[in-house]
Amino acid sequence: MSRFKDNSSKGTPAISTASLPDIIFMLLFFFMVTTVMREVDLLVKVTLPEATETTKLEDKALVDYIYIGPPQSKALGTEPLMQLNDQFAKIEEIDAWVKAGEERREEVLKPKITRSLKVDKETAMKIVTDVKQELRKSNALKINYSTAQGR
Repeated sequence: MSRFKDNSSKGTPAISTASLPDIIFMLLFFFMVTTVMREVDLLVKVTLPEATETTKLEDKALVDYIYIGPPQSKALGTEPLMQLNDQFAKIEEIDAWVKAGEERREEVLKPKITRSLKVDKETAMKIVTDVKQELRKSNALKINYSTAQGR
């Protein structure tokens, strides 16, 4: 009689799943950090003009965007329209939009809010001037023009 048993008949050991939750949470965290969520669906076409002397905005959380350009849908015509958030708006609605943007932020951050105009390069300046005048009436004096990086 032998004292040693032959281990060849047992087969392969099972794979340990103890680290599986760690791997799942690591992948979840990676995708949460790297995924960018689009905030606004563009209803207007905006081809930004090029500029050479540009600077980047420091805190994009304090920027409210106004989009001006021809509508994406040909059924709405070819005249430039203004988009605030996810819908078309009229010039008269800017004041309410400015106040809503200020209300959702803390009191300390209100003077730091920038209104950025993303205007199609083929758009006439009349609508842009009208928007700027309405922003002045709403006491939204910090205005930025968004551009594409030029050469």
